[in-house]
Amino acid sequence: MRRFRKSMIIGLVGAMVMTAVACGSDGSEPPTGGQSSAVATSGADAGQVTVTRIEYPTVDDADTEQNWADLYLPADAQEPDTVPLVVLIHGGSWQSHLGADLFDPLARDLAARGMAVYNVEYRRVGSGGGWPTTFRDIASALDHVVDVDKRYPQLTTDDELVVGHSAGAQLAVWGGTRHKLENDEVGSRPVFRPTRVVSLAGPLDMRYAATHGDDRIVTVLGGTPGEVPDRYTSVDPIQNIDPDTPVIAMHGSADTVVAPVNSRRYVEAVEREDGTASLVLLSDIDHAAIVSSDAPSYERVLDVISATSEASLDELTEE
Repeated sequence: MRRFRKSMIIGLVGAMVMTAVACGSDGSEPPTGGQSSAVATSGADAGQVTVTRIEYPTVDDADTEQNWADLYLPADAQEPDTVPLVVLIHGGSWQSHLGADLFDPLARDLAARGMAVYNVEYRRVGSGGGWPTTFRDIASALDHVVDVDKRYPQLTTDDELVVGHSAGAQLAVWGGTRHKLENDEVGSRPVFRPTRVVSLAGPLDMRYAATHGDDRIVTVLGGTPGEVPDRYTSVDPIQNIDPDTPVIAMHGSADTVVAPVNSRRYVEAVEREDGTASLVLLSDIDHAAIVSSDAPSYERVLDVISATSEASLDELTEE
């Protein structure tokens, strides 16, 4: 298995335990896909970045209140093709009670580090989303990056990172592997494809989670794995592995909303396909804290995102 360069990751996260950490595989931890609370306010200076609302088109009638992304840019002048793009996809159980504003603190902190951040909003269960709309929206938002790049030529979009939290992590990992889909599947034939992914507390084995108590996955997909197996096959990250798309699966050891076993099972599945992935287990961090700026691990999360964005694919992996 090719893994992320351990020298890079260990230097960033210090004592955090990596891939070999046992997360528990007996299903006793509830492997659900939701987000339990709001993200804390960021410490970044709002004056360090500019924020522009961008509406993206969809295959149906777009909802201007939900089909948009906020683009965060560093305030300094930039030359063409010099600012790396990071796509953020928020969580919230694929449901409408939480939105992209949760990622505003994280987006500002990443932009303050010199990155462009494309923070995506999309339709969710309860606001016109669910199957297949939520997934089509994410595909449309990602593909619109090509047009955003034309408007903002300072962006680099040829070798970029997508980051998601919770349900958004499932969407992020799936978004990085859409090129593997058959032509008739939702989200296939991507125009823009991220080439590396950071999953934060993601339900990356949806079939396993849905059969171990996660009714929110059943809701968004409109049925259980036995009832709608093709939908799970199409969007479940563990069933859509691209060995050449590096994934870092970060997870809090104290997460009782999405159990760490989800990330461990995914990384092990990537290993079986000789792919590139690593598990980073954050000690005593729960589901919400992994993206909360007042959590002790927050700077480490920022560091891993930054390093994953900046590194070349050769630097990220080694045999």
